[in-house]
Amino acid sequence: MAKATHLSLFLSLFYFISVGNLISANEQKTWCVAKPSSDQGTLMANINYACSQVDCRVLQKGCSCFVPDNLINHASVAMNIYYQSRGRNHWNCYFGNSGLVVLTDPSYGSCIYQ
Repeated sequence: MAKATHLSLFLSLFYFISVGNLISANEQKTWCVAKPSSDQGTLMANINYACSQVDCRVLQKGCSCFVPDNLINHASVAMNIYYQSRGRNHWNCYFGNSGLVVLTDPSYGSCIYQ
């Protein structure tokens, strides 16, 4: 009877590890960016909100994501930092319907989207 218990425990553990690896292997990386149709006021509000919640130092002049120095770029970076920090849930990229979850890495040059 002890052998059956050990076998059952082993199979349960093997299943848990296998399924866990399968789920994480199939998980798609996503990023949050600002919709190109967003107006300037919305983009500024998104930057202000996101940067009040997360560290946006990469957007400061001379840092890796400052250039191009425009609202759509800065909003996208700030929104993505917020989105990633909150667990990449689709609702963390809503931003009043001005956010867009993308499957293609938006990183460019030295600005690496996490």
